[in-house]
Amino acid sequence: MLSRSREFQPDHTFCHGDSKVGATTHLASEPKLVNKREPIGGKDCLLFLIATFFGTKFDTLAGGVLATFLQLIRIRQWTKNIFVLAAFVFTRGWEEAADIRAITLALIAMCLISSATYVVNDIVDHQKDQQHPKKKHRPIASGKIKINQAVGIALILFVLGLASAVISRPETLLVLAAYLAIQVAYNFGLRNQAVIDVGCIAAGFVIRVILGAVAINAQVSGWILLCTATVALMIGFGKRRHEFMLKSQLGGETRRSLSDYTQQSLDVLVAMSATCAAMSYSVYSIESPTAQIYPALILTTPWVLFGICRYVILVFGVGETGEPESLVLGDKQLLIVFAGYTLSAILALKRLPLPFLIQ
Repeated sequence: MLSRSREFQPDHTFCHGDSKVGATTHLASEPKLVNKREPIGGKDCLLFLIATFFGTKFDTLAGGVLATFLQLIRIRQWTKNIFVLAAFVFTRGWEEAADIRAITLALIAMCLISSATYVVNDIVDHQKDQQHPKKKHRPIASGKIKINQAVGIALILFVLGLASAVISRPETLLVLAAYLAIQVAYNFGLRNQAVIDVGCIAAGFVIRVILGAVAINAQVSGWILLCTATVALMIGFGKRRHEFMLKSQLGGETRRSLSDYTQQSLDVLVAMSATCAAMSYSVYSIESPTAQIYPALILTTPWVLFGICRYVILVFGVGETGEPESLVLGDKQLLIVFAGYTLSAILALKRLPLPFLIQ
């Protein structure tokens, strides 16, 4: 019997006296089937390299290893890097092709470098994460990715991130160096100190804003840096409160700094940070140099205030204060806030006239 895994060629030979003559004649009349490989694109090359690195088959990558890889680099946390775009947006950087290129590369650099630090953090914490009810499912803690593989991934991400920063603007390397210094200090000591641990997280957000400004050679208002820091503190203390409550319910010690917190102190810190964030952005939207150029920027303030109020409700009411990116992507009201803020900012930057407002 003929195998269909072989290529079919025209067959003009008839095997007389064989019961397969009819079948041979039928196959001879079929059109040629030629095995041709589709050209491998850039995406396939990337998947092949990842499959090779993990020692798995290419055709099984999409079903498991790729998802594990994306979980390892915490791709959902790339939403934090939107702060890199702050200076670009409020200086109308999209009007300059050079700024578009620079900010895109800076954003890529921040995504890669931050992912590398997340991998290093998971390597350092993999034993503690195994005791955590949620973190135990992370790729390294669960054993899906070996330590040596994680080290290799972190190094690749570092190299690619630094290369992107150099191409964007060499000065951005100094900003990334500051970010890495904070991350090293955080991972090897400061994360065990209450308040300072969240302060390091807030500093990372501020550095993201500065990185975007340096990439396009722009200046930012001190008010926006203060607002960024206080919003990050609010989110960070909200997350610590969630972890504290989880520890109280399930028992065990998953983060050393939690022993220095109390529920009451975390409640006060969340409320204080939220108040400072609301006040600093309100001042920014009225008194900053950017607001002087675009008075309609005040239209963004209600959205920010509502978003802060919504977060406070989630912290003290619903109790959903896990990862910030989960909140942003999972809460419908916060998504509406983001959309409303974006629309208001666009109108402001288009110099929407507000005749009733004193210039």
